[in-house]
Amino acid sequence: MKLIKIEGNLLSHPAMFLRAIGHLEDLKNTDTTVVVTGSSKTETALLDIVQSARDQSHGYADQLSSIEISYLSLTRAILPVTDQSASLSFVKQRFNTLEELCKGVQLLGELPEKTVHEIINHAHILSSYLFAAAANANYKNVHWTDGTEILVAERVNGAIVYNEEASKIKIQHKWNKPEPGIHIISGSTARDPKGNTLGFGKGGGDLSASFFAGLLNAHEIEIWSSQNTYTTADPMLVKNAKTLSEITYEEAIELSHFENNLVAPAALNNAIKKRIPITIRAFENMSGPVTLIKQHVAPKAEMIRGISSLENIALISIEGSGMIGVPGFAKRVFAGLNDGSINVILISQGSSEHSICVAVRNDAKHQAIQMLEHTFEKEISNGIIQPISASGDVSIIGLVGENMRNHPGISGRMFGSLGRNGVNVLAIAQGSNERNISAVIHSADRKKAINVLHESFFEDAKKELNLFIVGTGNVGKKLIQQIRKQAEKIGELHKIKMNVVGLCNSRKMIVQQQGIDLEEWEQLLDRGDDSDPSGFAQQMTVLNLRNSVLVDITANEIIPGLYTSLLRKSMSIVACNKIAASDNYARYKELKELAIAYNCKFLFETNVGAALPIISTLNDIIKSGDKINRMEAVLSGTLNFVFNNYDGTKSFSSVVKEAQAQGFTEPDPRLDLSGKDVMRKIMILSREAGVAMEMKDIQCNGFLPESCLHGSVDDFYEEMIKHEAHFKSLLDHANANNAKLKFVASFENGKAMVGLQQIKPESDMFHLYGKDNIVLFYTERYDQQPLVVKGAGAGAEVTASGVFADTLRTINN
Repeated sequence: MKLIKIEGNLLSHPAMFLRAIGHLEDLKNTDTTVVVTGSSKTETALLDIVQSARDQSHGYADQLSSIEISYLSLTRAILPVTDQSASLSFVKQRFNTLEELCKGVQLLGELPEKTVHEIINHAHILSSYLFAAAANANYKNVHWTDGTEILVAERVNGAIVYNEEASKIKIQHKWNKPEPGIHIISGSTARDPKGNTLGFGKGGGDLSASFFAGLLNAHEIEIWSSQNTYTTADPMLVKNAKTLSEITYEEAIELSHFENNLVAPAALNNAIKKRIPITIRAFENMSGPVTLIKQHVAPKAEMIRGISSLENIALISIEGSGMIGVPGFAKRVFAGLNDGSINVILISQGSSEHSICVAVRNDAKHQAIQMLEHTFEKEISNGIIQPISASGDVSIIGLVGENMRNHPGISGRMFGSLGRNGVNVLAIAQGSNERNISAVIHSADRKKAINVLHESFFEDAKKELNLFIVGTGNVGKKLIQQIRKQAEKIGELHKIKMNVVGLCNSRKMIVQQQGIDLEEWEQLLDRGDDSDPSGFAQQMTVLNLRNSVLVDITANEIIPGLYTSLLRKSMSIVACNKIAASDNYARYKELKELAIAYNCKFLFETNVGAALPIISTLNDIIKSGDKINRMEAVLSGTLNFVFNNYDGTKSFSSVVKEAQAQGFTEPDPRLDLSGKDVMRKIMILSREAGVAMEMKDIQCNGFLPESCLHGSVDDFYEEMIKHEAHFKSLLDHANANNAKLKFVASFENGKAMVGLQQIKPESDMFHLYGKDNIVLFYTERYDQQPLVVKGAGAGAEVTASGVFADTLRTINN
């Protein structure tokens, strides 16, 4: 025999009633019992009404009449006219009884608990009776029973304990010769030994269903859920959550103590005793995947069955030297909380015995503090126990699974994943059965933490990389094109899903958590909000997505000012912008240290040589234990282009203009030609080599006449024309020596300098063409023959590819 439990929230309006009845079609000729409860909305409304009556409010009668009218309307909507009379009469009788109960409460001015239970039970009676009447109108042989006529139970220390023997006697008397067909029973309520109505409270429908299943020797309990089946995580928080096809009773209990409480823990305990399997069906998808809860399940490869969480929690801390080595201290903590009827959800204590913390519901925080301050009043006044402290607005997340047992490394993987994504763990707890590892975290990190853990334990396919791109000029556009073109391949080869969540330029910005459509990003950005870099970073912080990266493709001085707050949130920075890495050394060092401290990345490969692996090669040299003795480099694609194309047939100023037209120079070419940009680059390399260098420490041997450095850009070009003889003289001297002009940066013995040099044919720097860059690393290992990195060091396409590579490196934690 199968027993089905239908919660009243599924029967909130006529269409839902009829839909549920339709699902009984295949069961009409079977031996099936259905337990039906009232809706939580009706329960709450009835409680409000009887409390109003107690408080002498005359408005309760109108409220009760309103509910009566809705039930009479429901009756007419779900029953044929020929079958309505008896049900309408039943509804009237029930509301007459409710009215008499409320009048009695108003007269006495008191509201005994047994009266509350009696009144709320009418929600279950009405819902189950009307469901049975409508089902009988469709299928016949459908019978209704008031569940309180069968179940006998009492509340012991807050728990519902049912009297199986007394209940068996009642059911045998009631159903001595059960009629064939479907039996509908009202749930969530029983009679106590004195005959009073006893409501089961939250989860009461599941509990009564488990009691009836045991009494009727049911072979299966099937629960029609208004939520979902059991899933690997809350589908509202994790879009890739998967249905759990089967779990053990114990796993279900662990999950049900959190917010994944599809089945009340007490009902699961009762099912365990009777070894009755439970099937969970999602009412919105009755033919879809189900979860089967039973004693044993087939072995699974996954060590974790699910991730659960509980929010609106407060963490209460008790600490002090007066705890150390004192027997019974923990007992006093729990006794004090018990005196206040405060439920303890989680306990954590260090082996030093200097502190103990407990998690309680947030709405019980102040009462918990008061009870503990009273319990330890003497110790607190003596200073051996510190004043009780509490952290509100925290959440508990937990990993659940039978297979966690005897598998080392689960905790390390859990806390490592959380740490790498900047989720701070406030407290930890694990039961000796090893089915659950729980951690207390700030509620602001809850969604992020669950997604991080789900990605770590369940999503072998792809990790999500969430990009917030600032700057949509030439390089920015190329980057977006490359991401759009390469996204599918990156997903296949590297198991990374690239998600552009935010775009910001000097005019507009847009943030879409689900990801921006890169096929029409320009139109979407044009319709976005007005640009506000600080607001953009704030949205990034509020979303708090895992693997978030700010990609700065600007020369804006404001953007680097946002790096610190983002790094502190464990959000990585990829900077094409040189300002941060070339700022004062203290600032550079701070950003580097923050990235390490908060387990994220601060990457700026494209600050030197566009996409050339110069900084990464330098870092690898250092990491491997080698030492940089000397560096020689041509680091300006602009200057290299200029001197490669200046042969005396065209003026020097015209070649510079050509370089600017092709996008090789800054808007003010003097930044390139003065050597300042090269100074920044050699300073960055020197810092990466371990030297605390500032711009003032670098010697610059410039080649521009002084007059060229003043005035506007137009003035600059005019001055170059005036000094053409100077530039021609530099070229002629180089040609006379069979050499080429290169603007070289060098580093040796902790000192750096930049300047124009004549390079002979035997040098590695001689054969540079177009916008090539080159760096020669002389180290302890590469002492005679340098390690050389050479290639195109400018251009939007290659720079974008370097930024792209850096973004991918951020996820390789």
